Amino acid sequence: MSVLVITGTGTGVGKTVVTAGIAALAAANGQRVAVLKPAQTGVTATEPGDVDEVAARVPAVTTRELRRFPDPLAPDTAARRVGMPPVRPSEVAAAAVELDRDHDLVLVEGAGGLLVRFDPDGGTLADVAWALGAPVVVVAEAGLGTLNATALTAEALRRRGVVFCGVVIGSWPETPDLATRCNVEDLPVVAGAPLLGAIPAGAAALDPAAFTQVARAALAPVLGGTFDAKDFADTHPA
Repeated sequence: MSVLVITGTGTGVGKTVVTAGIAALAAANGQRVAVLKPAQTGVTATEPGDVDEVAARVPAVTTRELRRFPDPLAPDTAARRVGMPPVRPSEVAAAAVELDRDHDLVLVEGAGGLLVRFDPDGGTLADVAWALGAPVVVVAEAGLGTLNATALTAEALRRRGVVFCGVVIGSWPETPDLATRCNVEDLPVVAGAPLLGAIPAGAAALDPAAFTQVARAALAPVLGGTFDAKDFADTHPA
């Protein structure tokens, strides 16, 4: 299978824009791309969700959302509050396998951080990745506090035997402070995995063509782009 799981060190770190960037580059390369969102929380039935944000940047992408809950809570809690069935990791894995049959790349975007609970049994996105044998990209914040959250996420992945590809900074500020610049070198050290990109803040507001161009420069070759971590560090010295 060609499945890649996108998780984050927490909520609001830029998972969706990173997912869209990877999808845009794959689609521009002629690949058939699908994006799977197991659980969308915090939006009503008529509001755009994360898969809609991806589709706005990558019109050719196939999107699928398994469950939508109105409350901005962890999926397990959100499902319980409205009396809806929770999302099970086995259901997510089955959906990814189904999409994989007709696509060259399937991106599975989690909700919140890696160990946010999907169901009452404690199922998480880590269980999905393990079941699929799929590698994981971790999206992290740029600034102060990100090192601990990234290290904990990396440790959780390795303890579960999940392949950890590397880290992408989900929103790189136009004027990075000292901690942010230092994190360019420190993030791959604490993660024990390479820095695979840094998406400029505001990229999600670009039109599809401009977004693809930005994503190409902001993501590493393994994700379809041209980003070079050493050059990026040299450009943003601490």
